[in-house]
Amino acid sequence: MIRRSFLATAIAMMAMPSGRADTASNGVLEIASGEIRHHFDVEIADESEERSRGLMFRDFLSPESGMLFIYPREQIASFWMKNTFIPLDMLFIADDGTILQIAPKTVPHSLEPVQSERPVRAVLEINGGQAEAMGIEVGDTVKLYR
Repeated sequence: MIRRSFLATAIAMMAMPSGRADTASNGVLEIASGEIRHHFDVEIADESEERSRGLMFRDFLSPESGMLFIYPREQIASFWMKNTFIPLDMLFIADDGTILQIAPKTVPHSLEPVQSERPVRAVLEINGGQAEAMGIEVGDTVKLYR
């Protein structure tokens, strides 16, 4: 069976209509952590405006949800927590779907940059502390489903 890369899946997904009238589209993201599979309903931020807004001004994110920032090419990704009310884990993802880095429990309202150490294709934001609680680690793999 041929395994689709994260990039191929993301591109295919972006070409499909989202079925929503607002700006962000949705998908299901699976993280393979050893034999365990974790699933998240994700909002997809693949446009510049969506990526800039992110999860700002929200006071709740359900444990099974997240936001996936997809970039047009691999690049250094940098975030701050201005106007973000909840702590987040940021998972930095390579073009092939491998988690390269995890920034755990980022501090709400902080202006300190949270940046990838290497170029990445995507970043997943989930509730702060959730990656550690679920055993998600660097090297785990991500797949995006529509």
